[in-house]
Amino acid sequence: MIDRRRFLALGAVALVPAVLRAQDEAPAVPVAPDADPLRDPFTVGRVRDSLTAMDSDAVIIALERRLRCTCGCTLDIYTCRTTDFTCTFSPALHKEIVALYTAGQTPEQIIATFVAREGESILMAPPAEGFNLTGYLLPGLLMAAGLLGLTAWIMRRKAPGAVPTPAATGPTATRPDEDQLAELRRALDEVDA
Repeated sequence: MIDRRRFLALGAVALVPAVLRAQDEAPAVPVAPDADPLRDPFTVGRVRDSLTAMDSDAVIIALERRLRCTCGCTLDIYTCRTTDFTCTFSPALHKEIVALYTAGQTPEQIIATFVAREGESILMAPPAEGFNLTGYLLPGLLMAAGLLGLTAWIMRRKAPGAVPTPAATGPTATRPDEDQLAELRRALDEVDA
């Protein structure tokens, strides 16, 4: 006699070839080109240009690290163009920087060109002048004030005139006298009884 588990297992094994044949014979469903970007890797991002020597030039990379990408990602141009392959802004900004650099402009002139066009918001770190100094100095001053306050609080708690905690042990702790021990023993006997 065959039990129920074996019967179901034999039935499942018998159905596997039929299911596989049905999958092979199924008509191919036409897929719209925009339906699934994983089927066509070129729809995910655009094809990049070939690398040139200027793409890895240290001066260009240093310039791009000082300027923010304008696509809204909050990354610098170099990081955006080397990590976000769907961004169209960072490659265009990179080409503009390379063109300005090959035209003979210094890095500071290139930075000034971008600041004049986009404003100071294009800089990754604003210049340390005027109100911007508040952003540079205030966090450090607040941390120093907090550290001083914490140190003063700890020193005040450790002061010699401070009240000892009830759990203090050691030579300064007082031992109970015989009357207190006898009272404790009576209370323990009452609890046990």
